[in-house]
Amino acid sequence: MSLDLFLRVLALCVALAGVETLHGIARTVLLAPRIGKARAVQLSVVSGTLLAFGVCALLVPGIGLQGARQHLILGLALAAFMATFDMAFGRLVLRLKWRRILQDFNPASGNYLTLGLVALIGLPWLVWAMTHHTA
Repeated sequence: MSLDLFLRVLALCVALAGVETLHGIARTVLLAPRIGKARAVQLSVVSGTLLAFGVCALLVPGIGLQGARQHLILGLALAAFMATFDMAFGRLVLRLKWRRILQDFNPASGNYLTLGLVALIGLPWLVWAMTHHTA
């Protein structure tokens, strides 16, 4: 991987982390008081995925990857980065215990973060497919 490619992917990761952090703050401050924390967390998977799609639509084409495989690998890298970022943020910034952090990844506990991460895997491919396979 070239330094240029690495920096472009890193910029995408940082952009996603920033957007999702702001999204989480907005969910906590604006949405949760109105509809409850549990419902807000569940709904935020949809809005977070849409935001991630928007960021990917803006930045993925400029990375310069070719083909479905490279875009799916990028999606895996993004999901791994975001999962790691979420755990680090929870532990280091919010001072949460590991048990609490891992609950966010457990759909059985009403948290759908894992589903959002699975969707994130496919978003770069979806952006590529929409721009390269139009009829």
